[in-house]
Amino acid sequence: MNTHSYELLHGPGPGEIRAWIKGVPLEESARAQLQNIAALPFVGPWVAVMPDVHLGKGATVGSVVPTRGAIIPAAVGVDIGCGMAAVRTTLRASDLPDNLAQLRSSIERGVPVGNGGGGEHRKIPEDHETRIAESGLFARLEAIKAKHRNIRTDKLDRQIGTLGGGNHFIEICLDETGAVWVMLHSGSRGTGNLIGSYFIELAREQLAQRVLGFSLPDKDLAFFLEGEPLFDDYVEAVSWAQDYARHNREAMMAQVLREMRHRLPKFQLEKMAVNCHHNYVQRETHHGESLLVTRKGAVSAREGELGIIPGSMGTASYIVRGKGNADSFHSCSHGAGRVMSRTAARQSITLAQHREATAHVECRKDKAVIDESPAAYKSIDAVMAAQTDLVEVVHTLRQVICIKG
Repeated sequence: MNTHSYELLHGPGPGEIRAWIKGVPLEESARAQLQNIAALPFVGPWVAVMPDVHLGKGATVGSVVPTRGAIIPAAVGVDIGCGMAAVRTTLRASDLPDNLAQLRSSIERGVPVGNGGGGEHRKIPEDHETRIAESGLFARLEAIKAKHRNIRTDKLDRQIGTLGGGNHFIEICLDETGAVWVMLHSGSRGTGNLIGSYFIELAREQLAQRVLGFSLPDKDLAFFLEGEPLFDDYVEAVSWAQDYARHNREAMMAQVLREMRHRLPKFQLEKMAVNCHHNYVQRETHHGESLLVTRKGAVSAREGELGIIPGSMGTASYIVRGKGNADSFHSCSHGAGRVMSRTAARQSITLAQHREATAHVECRKDKAVIDESPAAYKSIDAVMAAQTDLVEVVHTLRQVICIKG
C-alpha cells in the first residue's frame, strides 16, 4: 500500500519524478520540462515537484533538482537568491490607522520600488553603506570581476535595500491573533540577474564544445561539471548573489520598520523572524549522498525549520515549520504558483475583478499590476493541502498593505 502523498510522474528508476500535486493543476508543458531535466544522467536520485509548480524559463518553477558532480545555471535562474523575510512585531491590529494609505506611501518613499533608475537609491543611505563595508560584499564581487570582466559592480550599492518589480512585494500583515507582521519578497536585484545571465550564456558556449553521450533536449539545460574552472567560478558567483539577496532583504526590512516607527505607536520586534531563499543552489547531504540541490521556487523545510509560503496579493500567506520529509529533499513550495502567464492574466482579468479581489488590501488597483492579481495564481488553500506531509502551519497571515513595484 502506498502511504506517500506524492504522485509518481515518472519512474520509479532513472528519470524519476515525485510530485506533491494532489488537487492542483500541472500544465503539460511543465510536465514535459520536468521530464527533460530528470532524464539527465547527473540528476538524481529523483526530482521533487512542489504543488506550486508551473512552467519556467530554464527549469520548472516549483522544482527541487539534485545533481551529482554538475550544476545547471539556468535551473537556478537569474533571480538568484530570491526569497522571503518576515518579522512579527508587538503591534496589534488596533494600533493601525483606519486609513493605511499614508503608511503605504511612506514605505514606498523610503524603499525604492520598481525596475530601472526609479528603483535605485539616488543617495545611498548611510546604514546601507555600513552594511556593504562590513559584509565584504564589494571585495568579493571585485574578485569575481577580476576573472570575468563582464560582471558589473556599479549597481551593488545603489540597489541594496530596494524591492525591484514583478512579483516582488512588501506587505504589512495580521496573523490569526491580530499581531502585526512585516513580510517582503525580493532577491539579488540587477547584479544577481547579470551574474545569472552571464553564466547561463557561458554554459551554453561550453555545451557547444562538449561531446555528449546523451541527449540534451534543451540548451537551457547546459551545465558545468565539477572540476572545471567555470564550475568553481559559478559556485563563487552564485554564492555571492545569494548572500547579497539576504542582505538586500535585511536592509529593506530595516527601512520598512523605520518608516513604521515614524507613523505608528512604539513597538518592539518579537523573536519570530524568518529570512529564506527560494531560488538557490547549495551542497547538502540526502540519502547518504553529497548533492548539489537546486531549489527553483522551493523552500528548505528541514525538521523544525521555519519558512514562508506567501499567497497572492489578496489571499492568505503562511509561516510554516518544516517536517524534514526526505522524499522532498526537505523542501516545500515557495508560494501559490502561477496558473496564468503574465500575458494571459493581462488579457483575461479585468480591472474590476482585480479591485474586487483586493478590496480589503491597501494596494495598487491599476492595470500595471493586473498580472499579479489573485486570479493569476493557483489556490493557496489547495497548494497548502497538497503538502501537509512537508510542513505544518505555524501562523496564517492576511495582508492589509501590499506594495508592488
